[in-house]
Amino acid sequence: MADKHTIARPYAKAAVGAAGGRLAQWSEALHRAAAACGDAQLAALLHDPRVSSTQLAELVLALAGPDVAPAENLVRLLAENHRLDCLAEVSARFDELKAEAEGSIEVTVTTACVLTAAQRDMLAAALERRLRRTVRLHCMHDPALLGGASVRAGDLVIDGSLRGRLERIARQLTA
Repeated sequence: MADKHTIARPYAKAAVGAAGGRLAQWSEALHRAAAACGDAQLAALLHDPRVSSTQLAELVLALAGPDVAPAENLVRLLAENHRLDCLAEVSARFDELKAEAEGSIEVTVTTACVLTAAQRDMLAAALERRLRRTVRLHCMHDPALLGGASVRAGDLVIDGSLRGRLERIARQLTA
């Protein structure tokens, strides 16, 4: 069976095309629908052959509420194709494509010590220059890094931590 991320990609791409200039509303609608599919009782019904795809779609739409209206047809299509279990991945991939269309990127920075506001601002500015996008910075603190920082932006990973350097040295010495 295909990976959920692989299944989600064309649906998310089509949703971005259908959303036009309403990316934020679609994002919110997909989040609500994915949350509804994450409900334990509904999740148990997703693969129940006694429940029709139309019934599943109506149930998801009812649980998600009126704010899911922009993505209603997508929810119905996913139900018809027995792909409602991929809705969380569709939503996540949609958000990635939305950020790309808006020229922004989510960046997670893990540091050995807590960053000050000035350090966060300097880091965000440097990353914006490097990535040529608007950066939404998420900072985490991990004392196990010993020193330095690790940056993750999409597929890009920059490990400038002391722990990472020590691990690379250890691999070189044992190779």
